[in-house]
Amino acid sequence: MKGLRTVCAAAALSFVAAGAHADTIKVGVIGTMSGPYALFGQNFKMGIDAWVAEHGNKVGGHTVEFVYRDEVSPNPAQSKALAQELIVKEKVQYIAGLYFTPNAMAVAPLLQEAKVPMVVLNAATSSITEKSPYIVRTSFTMFQNTVPAAKVAKQKGAKKVAIAVSDYGPGIDAEAAFKKTFEAEGGSVVEAIRMPLSTTDFGPIMQRIKNSGADMIFTFLPAGPPTLGFVKAYIDNGLKADGVKLMSTGDVVTEPDLPNIGDSGIGILSTYHYAVSHDSPENKAFLAQLEKGGAKLGDITMTSVAAYDGARLIYKMIEATGGKQDPDKAIKAVEGMKWTSPRGPVSIDPTTRHITQNVYLREVVKQDGKLINKEIETFKDQPDWGLVKQ
Repeated sequence: MKGLRTVCAAAALSFVAAGAHADTIKVGVIGTMSGPYALFGQNFKMGIDAWVAEHGNKVGGHTVEFVYRDEVSPNPAQSKALAQELIVKEKVQYIAGLYFTPNAMAVAPLLQEAKVPMVVLNAATSSITEKSPYIVRTSFTMFQNTVPAAKVAKQKGAKKVAIAVSDYGPGIDAEAAFKKTFEAEGGSVVEAIRMPLSTTDFGPIMQRIKNSGADMIFTFLPAGPPTLGFVKAYIDNGLKADGVKLMSTGDVVTEPDLPNIGDSGIGILSTYHYAVSHDSPENKAFLAQLEKGGAKLGDITMTSVAAYDGARLIYKMIEATGGKQDPDKAIKAVEGMKWTSPRGPVSIDPTTRHITQNVYLREVVKQDGKLINKEIETFKDQPDWGLVKQ
């Protein structure tokens, strides 16, 4: 019976793909629209709305409609079901979004049968784009943001580092990238801790780090409630006061969390592809458009930029295919594409289909009475080091 259901589902996807061509082109967006990670899914919509406000909702005479579905949390079965519903019932020609890696991995096998390209707006494990030729990413990967972090750690004098990461794909990538790069620079990793995604009490982890004798912590957790808990535990358990430095990817110190971290967070370093404080005409215009659309500056995160740029790619694919469902032509149209994003100059690597971009070293500082991530160094044109053939 299960086999019959699988065959029927595949047939349905094929039938939809073969017949899809309409004056209204639907784009299914799967994101965390509610629950503990809601702010980041809402930023998907904010970024897409900003693009549509600037460029209209038509491409070559076709009306573009974005249809949203809520993935809430890491739940591969739910996200796969949502993607199937979008493809079969809503007849979407494109899928975008996916905050969590396991959810993106679950959707990937549907794309080739359905002939639907997917633009990943957050999920950060390197291998995602290898799961289907119809996946392109406008967000980032852990290798991309972590290799510079390890280099900075050595430059800042760290000798013994404790690594603490969430125990799933992106965290494992971050651990591997930091360890390999830091040890190649002559440093030593004295502790490596993988934390379940459900972790809320970080006190025991801080004690392990204290006992390790580390002079710096490198950490990654998915942006959301756990990151604030980790940073607060680092401060409250006295590690910051003891001189143990904290280095993270930018997920751990997102701008909406800075007021809750407070002045104790001043000096925390991170490497990331975007800061709300990024000083460029493109970013200023982007932020102004977000605010015009009703967004509050304090709620803006990196996922809004990925969504804004993702909408650019989807419009380009619709234009290149004349609105027809031709995923090969659509993907070909964006391979090698270059533009200036609110985050800086970017391009789509034609081999990996991943975004090449600047990564910035940021420091939490207080400026005009407000905590910000201030960019203090630029690592230009970073690829996804996890997919670069050594």
